[in-house]
Order: sequence, then structure tokens, then C-alpha cells
Amino acid sequence: MKAGFATVVGRPNVGKSTLVNRMVGTKVSIVSSRPNTTRHSVRGVLHRPGAQVVFVDTPGFHRPRTALGERLVEAADASLGDVDVAVAVLDAAAAVGPGDRLVLARAIAAVRGHGDPGGEGAGGLFVALNKVDRASPTDVLAQLASAAAATEALGGAACTEYFPVSARTGEGVDGLVDAIVERLPEGPAYYPEEMVTDTPEALQVAELVREQLLRRAREELPHSIACRVTEWEWPRIRCEIVVERDSQKGIVIGKGGEVLKDVGTAVRKQLPPGAYLELYVRVEKHWQQRPDALDRLGY
Repeated sequence: MKAGFATVVGRPNVGKSTLVNRMVGTKVSIVSSRPNTTRHSVRGVLHRPGAQVVFVDTPGFHRPRTALGERLVEAADASLGDVDVAVAVLDAAAAVGPGDRLVLARAIAAVRGHGDPGGEGAGGLFVALNKVDRASPTDVLAQLASAAAATEALGGAACTEYFPVSARTGEGVDGLVDAIVERLPEGPAYYPEEMVTDTPEALQVAELVREQLLRRAREELPHSIACRVTEWEWPRIRCEIVVERDSQKGIVIGKGGEVLKDVGTAVRKQLPPGAYLELYVRVEKHWQQRPDALDRLGY
């Protein structure tokens, strides 16, 4: 059979997680409108007759301003260390900029490094122009030309293909997945058929809590929130929410605990029946800048 890894990279908020969920066919990564929602590399497994694709969702490449940001970029880089296919995601509704060129450069280097001594690459590079549902056909064509020019200016990669897609609507995604499958090497499956992700359950729950908080958080809060499960004795799950200031703690809890209650209700709907989720909030000042705090929180 064909089996391999396809690492998905891009700037923050270009829709990588939504695209991975769409390609896998089920939710494996949390999504929000906030940049840098993805903080861990997440593997989602697509099973097809005669083929298995392990899609790797990654944190967005950006210019880090905190120790947390540095670790997120390092995680994205590390995910490109041993890939069969690289998928660089660009935004169809935004001009190709320095951040996109950085993403393309890292993806090109990855497929070259994984290829044969002649530098032909393994499965090659796919450039996915996402959010075409928000751009006119004329703009999409112009963006495809800009993406191709940027790729060529960086030295290009063997077997580069370009796909206009919409992760939100699914437009063009099947064609992208078919092309990825064609490029995979022959080999045994990496995961059993019943597995769609190898993310530990505790991390999945913590990320679901953070996803719901991001949907309710004010502008200053998203980067200051971290979540981790501290106790798991099924059906009881205890999840810690960490913020950086006392004022943020009050916002996360909400008047009369309303925010936490709503978050808990939304998360429980995504868990097996009978789950009891306990949420509590703790202040840890400047955790984004402290290596000891980042280690403890799993970053």
C-alpha cells in the first residue's frame, strides 16, 4: 500500500487546522479565528483502500515575541524534519508576503532534504491556496501566479503542484488529497484503521477547553490562556486553565461563573456520555516567557 506523512505548514490563521480536519474527514485539531490557535503538532490519519496519509498540523510560522512563540516555531520546523510530502498553505485573499516566502523556503528545504542525493525530493511540494471562497476567480489566478513566482525565486522544488482550495467549503480539497496520495511511497501502514489521531486523550480535552475559551475571549486574552488536564479518573476530568493576570481570571470565569459553565457544557457535548468535567482557573504571571512554566504546561 501507499503510506506516508504530509506536513501542513503556513503562517498563523491561514486555515491549516481547518484544512487538516477537512482532509482527514473528522475533527483532529481545534480551530478558531484567533492566530496561533495551534500550539502542538497534531497528527490526523486518513485511511483509504490501499493508502494511508498521516497529515501533520503545525503551529504557524511567525516572528516570535515570547518564549512560547519560539517553541511554536521550533515545533513547526521539527515537523518538517522527516516528511514524504510538504503542503504549504497560503491565503488566497491576502498578498504573498515575507511570511509566506519563509513558509515556502522551509517547505522547499524539507522536501529537498528528504529526497535523493540529486535533490529531487521525496513526494515533493504542494502549495495550497486556501480560502478561495473569499476571493474572486481573477484574484485566485493572480495569487496562483504570485505563489508560483515566489516558489521559483526560492529555487523551487521538484514536482511542485498548486491547488486552489477552500477548507471551509471543501472546494478543491479532494483533488489535493488525491494528488498527495499519488506521491506517497510504498510501505506498510503506520496506524491501525480505527485510529484517526495519536494525540493523547488528556491533551485533546485540554485543547477542546482552550478552543471554547478562544471563542469567548476578548482580544487581549487568547495568547495568555493555557490549558492542561491535571487529573483523569474517568468519568471525572479536572482541567486547569492558566492565565497571566488576576483581571484575566475574572474574565475567564465570567459573572457568576457563566463563562466557565458555558465552556464546560460545550466541551462535554464533544466527549463520551457520562463525562464529568471540572474546570478551575489559576494565575501564573508571565508564563509565556518562562521556560519552567512552558515545560510544565507541555510546550
